[in-house]
Amino acid sequence: MANQLFIRNGILLTMAEDSSVIENGSLLVEDGEIRALGPAGSIPMPARARVIDAAGCVVMPGLVNCHTHLPMSLFRGLADDLPLDVWLFEHIFPAEAEQITPASVRKWARHSCEELLLSGTTCCCDGYFYGDGVAEAALLSGIRMVAGQGVIDFPAPGVPDPKQNVAAAVEFVRRWTGRSSLIMPSIFCHSPYTCSQATLVTARQAARDLNVLFQIHVAETGAETTKIPRCGDRSVVRYLDDLGIIDDTCLLVHCVWIDEADMAIIKKRGAGVAHCAESNMKLAAGIAPVPGMMDAGITLGLGTDGSASNNNLDLFQEMDMVSKLHKAACADPGVLAARKVVTLATLGGARALGLDRKIGSLTRGKRADIILVNLGKPHLVPVYDPFASLVHGAKGSDVTHVIVDGRMVVENGELTGPDRS
Repeated sequence: MANQLFIRNGILLTMAEDSSVIENGSLLVEDGEIRALGPAGSIPMPARARVIDAAGCVVMPGLVNCHTHLPMSLFRGLADDLPLDVWLFEHIFPAEAEQITPASVRKWARHSCEELLLSGTTCCCDGYFYGDGVAEAALLSGIRMVAGQGVIDFPAPGVPDPKQNVAAAVEFVRRWTGRSSLIMPSIFCHSPYTCSQATLVTARQAARDLNVLFQIHVAETGAETTKIPRCGDRSVVRYLDDLGIIDDTCLLVHCVWIDEADMAIIKKRGAGVAHCAESNMKLAAGIAPVPGMMDAGITLGLGTDGSASNNNLDLFQEMDMVSKLHKAACADPGVLAARKVVTLATLGGARALGLDRKIGSLTRGKRADIILVNLGKPHLVPVYDPFASLVHGAKGSDVTHVIVDGRMVVENGELTGPDRS
């Protein structure tokens, strides 16, 4: 017998290509797939379906967080108010060397998965060490994840010999390929200044051979080129492109210090970009030229980064900040209007991860990654435009129900999993 879920009486924000809104809609999920959606009364309610009354709620695709380091919730608030170099090399790397173990990774990755789910994120893209522990935590929590094993040219947690960094990532991908439909393994090179040319090229080719996403921090700070001896007078993007790194299975994270020539390369190669506004602001890294990237047609999604540099995983807060930051930076209140920002957090993020055929919109045939947001809270009343309410008023705590692949993982604001150890 099919497993059916019927959602009714909600405001459906489909986030499909036409961004259609169904003011009083119904949606049918069967065996984890969206089978039908439309105005109230247009879809027969199956007799045996589980029914959710979404009156007063927005029903929308689950949010997609394009860049996280989930175990770093262990370091939330550890070294605030510091420049990136000092924060990373003098505090975070030493703390990781001392405290990161397989057990701590599983514990804190699970903690972060729960934080994500409770605030409406149904899919995230992670890059860290001890990737098995991160992926296992994701499986236990029920979240959808691109899980990246970290590659860096230093002794790292789980890979004490840097000469084995790419090999360890390859073995991780092989272990997790096909293990779960919710876990997509990936290779995550930390950055062009912590990975040599040889490491970058070898890791990139391995990701191509394995047909998985390749992630890398790019142009996060203005001084990044000075840390890459072979970069010369080239931009970081040009340097990576000359190495053959950038293509349509590559996710470039941050891209703060890029110009129009860099954008042209990114667009031509078809790479996705993860914009992490709050982390960039907190570390004073700068403001990424997001309006320019959007005008150039670059595939763009939003990320929170890790809890050590944000300090939360709430994409609703990120959406609000992204919109306001760029309005202020451009002196234009029309820049990054609410509907565009919600698209970045849903379908845009899915595209950046290469998952838009599966998730990112409420579309017949896609997997059922769905959230309900209660618009009846005092801080959200009245509602003139649901997109504006979500971006400028909603919080992760306003999410009432979260469904991943058709399975209810949050109900009435509470996690449903029996094992939360």
